[in-house]
Amino acid sequence: MASATEVSIIFFLVIVVFVEDCWSDPVPLPGDWPQQFHSVLFINRSGSLQKTDLWYDWPNGRNFNIIQHQLGVLKYDLEWDNGTSFYYTLDPFDKTCNVILFEVGILRPNWLHGANYLGQEYVDNFLCNVWEKVDFILYYEDVLTRTPVKWIFSSGMVAHVMTFEVGAVLEDENWQAPVYCFNETSGALLDSQDGGSSHGMLMREIPLSAYAK
Repeated sequence: MASATEVSIIFFLVIVVFVEDCWSDPVPLPGDWPQQFHSVLFINRSGSLQKTDLWYDWPNGRNFNIIQHQLGVLKYDLEWDNGTSFYYTLDPFDKTCNVILFEVGILRPNWLHGANYLGQEYVDNFLCNVWEKVDFILYYEDVLTRTPVKWIFSSGMVAHVMTFEVGAVLEDENWQAPVYCFNETSGALLDSQDGGSSHGMLMREIPLSAYAK
């Protein structure tokens, strides 16, 4: 039969475990994307460099990547939530346009839900929480501001977040694809994609499972 001292010790240990469990920090969750934002990204794709202006506009079902390749062409990647993407160039470059159909629309704001927390790491001089979403992206978020800092895709593409303006919205007139995207004789190409990267599209690096509503 246990003595009063042994019972007291056991009771004390139970209390300690209970208190530690109550006061332990919960596993951090990645923040949802703002409904609308503008971000400037510097991207390295296996040595190929580009600067991307990312305009995310969830309420209006649209996402826009304006891509400046290093010492190269300025390209526009306009994505709509109905699965249609326009990938085109404007003057002074040759007028080209590919119209691409995807099974899904743009990323939902909570697309990181279910990501696996890996801990904290200093990245680009910021202390970040780090998550892995399935096996296609490592996502780094500043611990203090909860602003995204860096994304590493399984394809080898690395995106560094240079600016992140919550609530910034691109004017409506800039969301119109050029007329030659709708003229088959002007070289527009209607294609169908089942996910994965295409033409260097940033958000299309992400598999279909992350887009599901």
